[in-house]
Amino acid sequence: MMKDKKPDMVVYDEEKEQYNAAFLPYATSFSAPQIKAPNNGSWKNSQIYKANKHLKAKYEALKAEYEELMKVLEYNELITSSKFSFEPLIGEIYHLYNNKNSEPFLSIINPDTCSFEYLGSFRLTSDYLWEKIENKSDSLSLND
Repeated sequence: MMKDKKPDMVVYDEEKEQYNAAFLPYATSFSAPQIKAPNNGSWKNSQIYKANKHLKAKYEALKAEYEELMKVLEYNELITSSKFSFEPLIGEIYHLYNNKNSEPFLSIINPDTCSFEYLGSFRLTSDYLWEKIENKSDSLSLND
């Protein structure tokens, strides 16, 4: 037996055999306010912009750190491949020069008293990595 079909505007639960419009979390009459999904497109766009900006800042920081590590690697390869006849001490400053044959060598002689081509001053860190030291004359010329 087929039961009478209720009109679409009548909210009737056939399983429970009762009217349940009052129990639903949404309006069921034609005169009820329209249900609209919130427009969160602008929120999504601003969040995407903020996330992209944050990720770009992290990328730039990692890129700068990578470039700094590559400089340290370059300095270490340059100094370890240079000629020197002493054991460098941690924390001491050494100077790198090119000799007459354009071969790099490490020395304790100050650049002011040496006539070779000066390549830079370096300090051996406790990690056994060479870090470039800026000379006072270089930093003064930058500030003038």
